[in-house]
Amino acid sequence: MDFQLTADQRALKDGMRELLAGRFGRDRLRTAVDEPALDRALWRELAEAGFFALRLPESDGGVGLGLPEAVLVFEEAGRALLPGPLVACQLLAGAVDGVAAGERIVALADATPAPATGATADPTAPVLWEHPADCDALILLGGVQGADPVHQGRVHGAYRSAAASVTCAPFASVDPLTPLARVTDISDASPLALDVPRLRREAALLTAAQQLGSAARTVEMAVTYAREREQFGAPIGSFQAVKHLCAQMLVRAEIARSAVYAAAVTEGVLDAVGAKLLADTAAVRNARDCLQVHGGMGFTWEADVHLHLKRAWLRAECWGRAAEAEEALAEGLPA
Repeated sequence: MDFQLTADQRALKDGMRELLAGRFGRDRLRTAVDEPALDRALWRELAEAGFFALRLPESDGGVGLGLPEAVLVFEEAGRALLPGPLVACQLLAGAVDGVAAGERIVALADATPAPATGATADPTAPVLWEHPADCDALILLGGVQGADPVHQGRVHGAYRSAAASVTCAPFASVDPLTPLARVTDISDASPLALDVPRLRREAALLTAAQQLGSAARTVEMAVTYAREREQFGAPIGSFQAVKHLCAQMLVRAEIARSAVYAAAVTEGVLDAVGAKLLADTAAVRNARDCLQVHGGMGFTWEADVHLHLKRAWLRAECWGRAAEAEEALAEGLPA
């Protein structure tokens, strides 16, 4: 399969990178670490650039592109560590008014994680809400017919609740850029006619694209630092051990890239599962190896390496964990 990008796809990818470099550079990133509230002006600018309406038909005011193009822009968002419920707003741009234009921000939570295997989801697992203070509504996948979808019996479906209808409690987040809350009660929820299996599959793939962007960025960070940092009168990048680390990081990122791009084309369930597994592995292990290349400096708060590692850890727990992915892929093997 040929994964060479077309001229239009390269222009889209380069344009998103340029936009994020200008509006969410390192200074803004570090400010967001201390003040994690979302930048509504930036959110509207992303909407004007077509980020959320990317896959909506042109007749509905969208850009009219497909899942492969969405993967490309989410890869750039992951590279820049852009915070916020990006996946939710991209997937729900056609279902909730104002989201495509950046006027409203919605979050997407999974109340019933659905393993691809026959295993039963843990009913005690908390329902987590990202950026609760910044969102206008919460879309819950799972839920129930009637009120309080957090505690009652659960069925497949999607439910929408206004932020004021959701009671939540702070939940410690490993990522300083992603505030979390545990949903404890929902007083009012209205059903939405959404394709929940498709939403879960595409949420996993777009999250994998973010992980891919982070994995690729940590390769760049490690190589740049290895070229500049000197020990014993030579750049540390000339040492064989460091060369091997950087080479392994690049291999992981490129394998994940092939899997993510392929899943965007095929839109297969197992392809998306495999892409998420490989991208999670690449993001987490690359961030750890990048930290090792940086040495003692990498452990400091001022370095950005820990932000990539913490984001990778968080995203690896969203929309399919490693154990679930491995079981699903094993079941999909021919007998």
